[in-house]
Amino acid sequence: MSYSKIQELLGENAKSLLDHKSKTMPNDNLHLPGEDWIDRIFSVSDRNVRTLRSLQTLFSHGRLKDTGYLSILPVDQGIEHSAGASFSPNPIYFDPENIVKLAIEAGCNAVVSTSGVLSIVARKYAHKIPFVLKFNHNELLSYPNIYDQIKFASIRQAYDMGCVAVGATIYFGSAESRHQIVEVAKAFEHAHDLGMATILWCYLRNPAFKVDGEDYHSAADLTGQANHLGVTIQADIIKQKLPTNNGGYTAVKFGKYSNEMYSKLSSDHPIDLCRYQVINNYMGRIGLINSGGASGENDLAQATETAVINKRAGGMGLILGRKAFQKPIKDGIEIINSVQDVYLCDKVTIA
Repeated sequence: MSYSKIQELLGENAKSLLDHKSKTMPNDNLHLPGEDWIDRIFSVSDRNVRTLRSLQTLFSHGRLKDTGYLSILPVDQGIEHSAGASFSPNPIYFDPENIVKLAIEAGCNAVVSTSGVLSIVARKYAHKIPFVLKFNHNELLSYPNIYDQIKFASIRQAYDMGCVAVGATIYFGSAESRHQIVEVAKAFEHAHDLGMATILWCYLRNPAFKVDGEDYHSAADLTGQANHLGVTIQADIIKQKLPTNNGGYTAVKFGKYSNEMYSKLSSDHPIDLCRYQVINNYMGRIGLINSGGASGENDLAQATETAVINKRAGGMGLILGRKAFQKPIKDGIEIINSVQDVYLCDKVTIA
C-alpha cells in the first residue's frame, strides 16, 4: 500500500495524523522499534538465552520480519465472546486450521489462540509460524458475568506444543485483579524459565470507570497505569486498547495523579494519548501493540488509522483479529497487509 493510499484511507484526518509533531515526550527519550530490538533491549535484561531466541523468532517472521514491528493475529473470541457470535460471520473459523492458515497467508509474525486451537494443529504448523498460547480467559457462560480470568492451560502445555510465547489477560481495576496479578506473574516467571516470551493484555474492568455517560476504560491515564503494572510483572510485550479519551483519575475521583500527566505528558491528540501509553512501558523498552477492535463497516480505514497512531506514537504494532477473521479471507488478508504496510512505509515516521 502506497503512502498516497494511506492518506486516502485516513481521509480528513490525514494531515492531523501524518503531520503531527508530538511535544509531550521527545523522541530521544524513547526506545523505538528497530531491527536490533532484541540485542538493544533484552540482551541486557535477565531473560535467559532460550527466551532471547524465542523473542528473536517472533520478530523474524512474516512481512514485518527484522523491522522491530509486529503484526499478530489473535483469535480467542470463541471463548471470550462466544463461538457462535464470533464465527457466524465467517463459519470456516470454527475449524482451527483456518485460523492458522489466515495468519500464515497474511504474513503475520505470529498467531495467538487457545490451547485447544493450537494443540489440534501443532504438529502441522508450529514450525511454520510462531505460536503464542493465550492461557487464561473469561469464559462468560457463567451468569451473572464477573470480571475474572481463569487458567485454561498450563505453561508446560505451551512449551510442549512448541510455542515461542504465552499470553494472558489481567482485568486491572476489577475486584478480581489482585489474584490475577499474582497468578500471571508466577506464570510469566515459569514461561521465562522455559524460554518463552510473555505478552500481557492489560485491560480495565470496573463499572465505576463509566462516569456521566463517558467510558474511561480506554482513558490514556488509566490504561497507561495498567501498562505500567503489566511491565512490572515482566511482560515482554503489552497489548492495550488504543486510548480514546483521558482524565479517568479525575473523573472517577480515585487513585494518585498529577496535573502534569495531562498538561505536560499528554494532550488531547490521539498520537499523544497513545504515546502516554508507550512511556508507561518503561519509555518503550517493552513494546506496545494496540488492538484492532470490533469489526464494522470501515475496517480497512479504521485499522490503517490505528496503525498510523500506534507507529507515530512509538508503538510496536497491531494485534488485529475480528476485523480480519470476520471478513471473507481475501478481505481479511487485505486489512492485515494494509496494517503491515503502514509499518513498512518510511514516510510514516515517529511524531
